[in-house]
Amino acid sequence: QVQLVESGGGLVQPGGSLRLSCAASGSIFGVMGWYRQAPGKQRELVASINFGGSTNYVDSVKGRFTISRDNAKRTVYLQMNSLKPEDTAVYYCNLVIGSKTYWGQGTQVTVSS
Repeated sequence: QVQLVESGGGLVQPGGSLRLSCAASGSIFGVMGWYRQAPGKQRELVASINFGGSTNYVDSVKGRFTISRDNAKRTVYLQMNSLKPEDTAVYYCNLVIGSKTYWGQGTQVTVSS
């Protein structure tokens, strides 16, 4: 069993930046990702990164968000720049190892002036 703990969410003005972190309690030898869910909307994949460092982004965040991981620290990061009000959501950390999927508890990101 792996526990994921997110941190770094908060309130930021449009155009601002935030960095989310997700620390894992066990092995992260798999694909890690960040999802988000806005009120009334389905949860969507924002970005993912495999153990070797290959990344994938949803079109709406390309050029603004960067996902990275530190395997030694068992941590994945999401650097979010040029934030927009439509980025407002609860952000969830996700880890897939084989047939097992783990989720964090979520962290709120609010982009508002």
